[in-house]
Amino acid sequence: MTFQVLISDPLSEDGLKPLQEAENIELVINPGWNDEELLDQIDVFDAILVRSQTQVTRALIEKASNLKIIGRAGVGVDNIDLDAATENGVIVVNAPNGNTNSAAEHTVAMIMALSRNIPQAYHALKQKQWDRKRFVGVELKQKTLGIVGLGRIGAEVAARAKGQRMNVIAYDPFFTEEKAEQMGVQYGTLEDVLRAGDFITVHTPLLKETKHLINKDAFEIMKDGVQIVNCARGGIIDEDALYDAIQSGKVAGAALDVFEQEPFTDHKLLTLPEVVATPHLGASTVEAQEVVAIDVSHDVLRFSQGEAVRNPVNMPSVPSEIMYKIEPYFHLAEKLGTFITDLTKEVVSEVKITYAGDLADIEIAPLTRNAVKGLLKRYLGSRINDVNALFLADRKGIEVSESKTSSKKGFTNLITIEVSGKFGTRKVAGTLLNGLGPRLVRVDEYRVDITPQGHMVVIQHRDQPGVIGRMGSTIAKHNINIATMQVDRSDIGGDAIMILTIDRHLEDEALNEIESLDEIKSVTAIDL
Repeated sequence: MTFQVLISDPLSEDGLKPLQEAENIELVINPGWNDEELLDQIDVFDAILVRSQTQVTRALIEKASNLKIIGRAGVGVDNIDLDAATENGVIVVNAPNGNTNSAAEHTVAMIMALSRNIPQAYHALKQKQWDRKRFVGVELKQKTLGIVGLGRIGAEVAARAKGQRMNVIAYDPFFTEEKAEQMGVQYGTLEDVLRAGDFITVHTPLLKETKHLINKDAFEIMKDGVQIVNCARGGIIDEDALYDAIQSGKVAGAALDVFEQEPFTDHKLLTLPEVVATPHLGASTVEAQEVVAIDVSHDVLRFSQGEAVRNPVNMPSVPSEIMYKIEPYFHLAEKLGTFITDLTKEVVSEVKITYAGDLADIEIAPLTRNAVKGLLKRYLGSRINDVNALFLADRKGIEVSESKTSSKKGFTNLITIEVSGKFGTRKVAGTLLNGLGPRLVRVDEYRVDITPQGHMVVIQHRDQPGVIGRMGSTIAKHNINIATMQVDRSDIGGDAIMILTIDRHLEDEALNEIESLDEIKSVTAIDL
């Protein structure tokens, strides 16, 4: 049966060869359709391949009655409504590895251009100005490159920087001293990297936690004369703070390929001679465009032949009889994963998930994926989903195991997640109660009973009279209302735990004030 594929954006012709040469594929290449024409024609196609131009909206997906798979020739899927695709049973695939080399090379090119004032000198020469003294640069040899985010691209940049005989110090939530030693780079905290770098380059996803990660406070702890590079995502660097830091002389220069609002043509940063800028060219090479088109073409071809795709972005369809049994537990598994990630605050090396009671008799692999997704999404954001969670965990060196037991341990069903790392071992458990939904029932060895949602605070303390009152007064002073409270202890006068649900997020000032109380051992704000 013919599988009809629409190419609605300009893609590499060589990259489309896998589809052009397949006997079961009918390829229609028409990047000229406007939104209305696309809506009129889409319902006859089984697949659509796009770059960033075509907006694959909910309206388009719901109109596409035969659409089964969407291919994005690139990494980002901002132009695709993933929720609508999932709800309508449409698989979305992308090409996450195709632009790694190009993005790394562009980063190094920007560092070179920044260190030697190449764009500024060229511009002056075009203006018939021969001014060698004005554009004296610095060598990269023996300079320190600080890398924030050591994924695929960050690691490639590190390797190239070492080739320039630079010293490299890197920070990543999943980076360890052992990995640093293997790579021949220095391990550091975020603050270590910011303090040490002569050049600092960022390679993280744009998440709530990384938005404006490089801000006024970050600039203040950097070296005087530091140089900043961003070829990752706009918004990681606070552009107004960067402008002020350059104006003050704290930052000697910046090389930027991505911006918070694009197109980026009318910002005060572009008025500064210390700024080198390009219009989001990190993946814009002939080779990268060919590779991403090849990768996504192969996945569409695999799907058309009934094979598993390699780079799924959203959750694949699950047989209805399995979905009926496990769907109620999806939310619980993910919330437990997110809770324990926030609780540990450190890199996890091993995850053990145990399913007890009724869960021992059903297919639990999708639940494990949801739990791991919850564990990692604080670091990886929308990049992680039910399908790629285990793959990304493995790539980060996290060992995941699952087991079943018929022992009910007082509950009809129970999911227990135990994580290990240099911090030791932490454990949480939850259950699903008829009529009440998900419940968090254990944190480490403490028994609790709380709904895992909203704003929470976990306080570990000594079991002493007056602790609860002093803690409550401190929170009240910051105009935060406590909705519920759970307390448990190991023994009288020993260690204890208190879990609160509150009406809004606990800010750092309030958190630090609670933590300063004599009996308090640790305070963790968790937002579910």
